[in-house]
Amino acid sequence: MNKKVYILSHSHWDREWYLPYEQHHMRLIELIDDVLELFETDPEFKSFHLDGQTIILDDYLQVRPNKKDLVKKHIQNGKLKIGPFYILQDAFLTSSESNVRNMLVGMDESKQWGAPVKLGYFPDTFGNAGQTPQMMEQAGFDVAAFGRGVKPTGFNNVVVNDDKYASQFSEMWWKGPDESKILGLLFANWYSNGNEIPTDKAEAQAFWETKLNDAGLYTSTNHVLMMNGCDHQPVQKDLSTAIRVANELYPDIEFVHATFEEYLTALKKDLPDNLNTVSGELTSQETDGWYTLANTASTRVYLKQWNTQVSRLLENIAEPLATMAYKTAEDYPHDMLRYAWKTLMQNHPHDSICGCSVDEVHREMVTRFEKANEVGRYVADEAALQLVRSIDTTSFKDSNGFPFVVFNTSGSEKNGVAEVRIEIERLPFSAGIPDQLYQVLKEKEYPAFEVKTVEGQTVSAVITEGGTEFGYDLPKDKFRQPFMARYVDVRLPIEAMAGLSWNSFVLVEAESDHKAEAEKETLLSNGGATLENEHLKIEVQTDGTLAILDKAANQTYTDLLNFEDTGDIGNEYIFRQPLNDQAIHSKGTTAEIRVVEDTVGFGEIEIIHHLDIPVSADELLEEEQKAVIEMRERQAGRSKTCKTLTLKTKVRLERHSQQVKFETTFDNQHKDHRLRVLFPTGIQADVHYADSIFEVVERPNTVDPSWINPSNPQHTHAFVNVQDAEHGVTAAVVGLNEYEIIEEHAQQTIAVTLLRAVGELGDWGYFATPEAQCLGEQSMLYALSFHGEEEAVRTYHEAFNFQIPFSAYQTTVHNGQWSPNHQYAELSDSNMALTAFKRKEHSDEIITRMYNLTNKETEAGLTIENYVARKCNLLEEAVEGSLEAAAKPYEIVNRLWEKQ
Repeated sequence: MNKKVYILSHSHWDREWYLPYEQHHMRLIELIDDVLELFETDPEFKSFHLDGQTIILDDYLQVRPNKKDLVKKHIQNGKLKIGPFYILQDAFLTSSESNVRNMLVGMDESKQWGAPVKLGYFPDTFGNAGQTPQMMEQAGFDVAAFGRGVKPTGFNNVVVNDDKYASQFSEMWWKGPDESKILGLLFANWYSNGNEIPTDKAEAQAFWETKLNDAGLYTSTNHVLMMNGCDHQPVQKDLSTAIRVANELYPDIEFVHATFEEYLTALKKDLPDNLNTVSGELTSQETDGWYTLANTASTRVYLKQWNTQVSRLLENIAEPLATMAYKTAEDYPHDMLRYAWKTLMQNHPHDSICGCSVDEVHREMVTRFEKANEVGRYVADEAALQLVRSIDTTSFKDSNGFPFVVFNTSGSEKNGVAEVRIEIERLPFSAGIPDQLYQVLKEKEYPAFEVKTVEGQTVSAVITEGGTEFGYDLPKDKFRQPFMARYVDVRLPIEAMAGLSWNSFVLVEAESDHKAEAEKETLLSNGGATLENEHLKIEVQTDGTLAILDKAANQTYTDLLNFEDTGDIGNEYIFRQPLNDQAIHSKGTTAEIRVVEDTVGFGEIEIIHHLDIPVSADELLEEEQKAVIEMRERQAGRSKTCKTLTLKTKVRLERHSQQVKFETTFDNQHKDHRLRVLFPTGIQADVHYADSIFEVVERPNTVDPSWINPSNPQHTHAFVNVQDAEHGVTAAVVGLNEYEIIEEHAQQTIAVTLLRAVGELGDWGYFATPEAQCLGEQSMLYALSFHGEEEAVRTYHEAFNFQIPFSAYQTTVHNGQWSPNHQYAELSDSNMALTAFKRKEHSDEIITRMYNLTNKETEAGLTIENYVARKCNLLEEAVEGSLEAAAKPYEIVNRLWEKQ
């Protein structure tokens, strides 16, 4: 057949990037105005692709509400092509559930307007997650289009079929780890290969000679896709004329203004049998390694910390609590949660969550995080209050104490410390003058307290004075109620609490002095230099590094907790260490040790390091930035002026835990540098494992021969694991999404990036970003777990739960329909990880989602009392077929639960 060229009009719309959001927003208004005018005035201008994201409709109608009917008209007549996503989000820095909710909201809102484009559209995502084929299949999509991650080789460089990351053609099969397979469409000549088509015949001739030749290097059929648009590109108003000119110049080629649906329908009919197959995650492994853009995982780390906090709040606290409270509340806050999710996801486009925009953009992101966080907190608190009111606490009626309930809202068993503030006395403002009420409570003597279980057993809690404070209630049926109250703070060690469960406790007057007994059972010795429980023994060396004995595996790990600081003359996208820069390490220095807590339930020390490091890069860096010298060509070094960076690291060991927890704080007043913490494992391995989107992904520890970049940064959400046949180490993180596996002395070291401070955006010009230096107080949470043979999955759950705090709420003594200790739902196999426990959109059925953490078939059982399960897809639509008892390797399992 003759060649056919499909010209697709679009504008890749980065909602915010090198300009603040509202600057891009106003340009969007003008773009859509022009597109709508073309639809009305040019019958040959057939369609415009709205970049795969429905948020553009919200943004446009916010300013042009009078155009709603016109927008709807052209969506329904097929001219304005929308969906399937809410936004174009980053693939690796947003959670598994965020990826689903983006599709769920986008498809839901698309259907309210008309018909969505059923195409996995990832034009500029910084790499593609390995489970994308399975997610697309489960949403009913069979094609994904993307711009990065695969090396196109063309007809002059034939690729063997088992090559995972390269393709001879721009069309290929893409296979996920579970064996799902979809058609992959690579923008081999970028998503602007048909941009600004000339109408002058001579110019058009030259344009098409180049463009058709470039496309011909990669396309596997005579169907050629030309993307007419680019980043924030105004619509080409004379495109109809340009297409007529092209048809006149090339009578043997048909040029048409087309949609993705038209192009893909024709393409699928003529695909050859010799397409390559790429597998798993696509992150440009077969390149020189400089432009994988993985270092965006450590840019503006405060954004990643916020994102983790809000994601865990919505997914793992607010939604589970609201789901469990439904029986009592008879209501589920669908609209509030949708609002929170949409607000959170507005921070998820790649130029936003990756931290690679101007400062104004990221200031606005913090506001969005705060807004979504407050909504999530409100939903969680309201649901928890509904629940605790329905929990029977009459077993405490003779205690004369203060009951409270602790929730584990994660999907798996959890150890840790629950924290709750207990009000022990209240005086309302109606009882007197506020300052007098304050003094009465402040000066009052109270007895010593202890915590007891429902069965009357005493729990070794740490109970401290909480002081007197102003407070208020906001009743649903009357005006606000101000008061003064006296509090105590309770930190309660929790052992092996079941997932999706609650336990009730009571704070009561202590019966005896447990102090002497407690002192005998604490976990610290040797002035805090030794921490030990039944599983681990930690020895702190004079330089602050740790030697940790894993007793079960009889394995000792040394030189752990070594801080490393290097210069960084790169940008928000890419780390670049200055030439001849020598890393500065805490190992070999002298550290201070201070005891923070020494209790029965947990021990905590603080290790203090003082590192003298350069204050910034030297003066040459600013000149090189202004001259737009590409970061690999820069000659800048580090300043000769140094000042002290003080690192304070709390190390906590809990009595029954196999995980050591760390919190490192410091005041960053240094620029142009990267700070990491190093954990040598003593393990020799060819691969390692990390938490990714619905996958524990296996990644190689060596790079492709074409790799030139001295570093090999990687993404994670919750952990990275290095193991051999006998033992392993798992580093868990909270909002620290960048790590690297370094080979030293034939063993692997896990390097977790704590901070990367840079001063420019990078990319196509010079955009100063002083706030990306992240000056000021910083606090980072991370942890280490250790395991023996076949025990790695336990440490994965410990890492997941490290991000999900216990939720605890004070209550009263009252009757209720729920027992004081109860497990609402139970997951039968630890090889499965639960990601969603929520109510179905626009309905009251329960939706659960989990995935197989392993490459082995495993039991997929989940039990919810008085509910029966049906199969469903990622879009929460019931599907035919009986429930399978087992989950295939890496399978995502969705269930829709109805009341029996």
